[in-house]
Amino acid sequence: MRILVVGSGGREHALTWKLIDSPQVSKIFVAPGNAGTASIAENVDVSATDLQGLVSLALQKRIDLVVVGPEVPLAMGLVDAMHDSGVPAFGPTQAAARLEYSKAFAHEIMDKCGVPAAASRVFTTSAAALDYLAGRQLPLVVKADGLAAGKGAIIVTSVKEAEKALKDILERRVFGEAGDRVVIEDFLEGWEVSLLAFTDGTRVAPMVPSCDYKRALDNDEGPNTGGMGCYSPPAFFDDNMAGRATSLAIMPVVHAMADAGWEYRGVIYAGLMVDEDRIRVLEFNARFGDPETQIVLPRLQSDLAGTLLSCVNGCLDPATIQWRPGCSVGVVIASGGYPGDYTIGYPITGLDRIDPKVAAFHAGTRLEEDGRIVTDGGRVMSLVATGDTMAEARERVYENITRISFSDMMYRTDIALREVA
Repeated sequence: MRILVVGSGGREHALTWKLIDSPQVSKIFVAPGNAGTASIAENVDVSATDLQGLVSLALQKRIDLVVVGPEVPLAMGLVDAMHDSGVPAFGPTQAAARLEYSKAFAHEIMDKCGVPAAASRVFTTSAAALDYLAGRQLPLVVKADGLAAGKGAIIVTSVKEAEKALKDILERRVFGEAGDRVVIEDFLEGWEVSLLAFTDGTRVAPMVPSCDYKRALDNDEGPNTGGMGCYSPPAFFDDNMAGRATSLAIMPVVHAMADAGWEYRGVIYAGLMVDEDRIRVLEFNARFGDPETQIVLPRLQSDLAGTLLSCVNGCLDPATIQWRPGCSVGVVIASGGYPGDYTIGYPITGLDRIDPKVAAFHAGTRLEEDGRIVTDGGRVMSLVATGDTMAEARERVYENITRISFSDMMYRTDIALREVA
């Protein structure tokens, strides 16, 4: 197979890294890619949001399978465009991807099929939203309805904070069109878990669960980010809980989407809140998570290319997907100031000193003409280590982080610490 991976982040580097292991794969192109994908595949300078450019590229390169990483091209209809051109593509259609790019739509689907989730209401004006808030117990969660790069959820603990959040989203338009509507949800207590699953529109095969860290700083302080690290598996979420979550949350939504005429094929990602034995859905994403993908794929024993193709062709066999035992821990190394203002273009040193057992998945990196790798984004890369125990994986990843250096480098030091403390 000749594969085109769409995207430029750590998720896309991890997908490419795993796909090249498949005996079915002969060539991988990445559009646009980064310095990490350039070392193992062929980068092509086509934006992930240039739908016509990507279709032309797929036809020109005789691509057998397109794998879409980011959410924005899914929301724009890239999978539909590929299918219309006769190119198989892994990911949901534009209609099915509404499960992620409209939180209001996701709540409608969950309500229809009885999926447990936070109570919610949708608003288009600050005045109406504030009237609703006056009768609710705080804290609450104010969310931009559309895509906001993982930063559109704001926990408010006072009326003053709620007023600011609503004005920022609905009036100041800090998230652009994503803030045409807001969804106000009850605040849920518990432990957050990410459960991703492969689906062919009928059958569902859950992946190993993981926990990510959204806040920029240790002890869950600082602003929300796209994710600063992740680990798998969480001790409080065993196989029985994963099976329950699949039956309670993922299967009903997949079947409801099919019944409504929006067959969902690809990866479905349930963000869950677990409180003792109670499981509720925080959100759905319509693609591989980031940084979850970097943590989960090193534990996948099966052929990823074959699995993705079986989802596209509607013949997924969950029994064929096998996972390695053990644990994985990933830490995101970021540019100082992220998710606010930061500087790019700093040379990265020490990459040649990383333990071969540790994967360095590039995200915001760029390969210069002189061969240097420099920073080119907020989240620069994820270092991921596996081990028989969480403590072993955690020690290995943090020891290797000390071998890497660039100006203004920052990272959290507490990823997976709660599992070994």
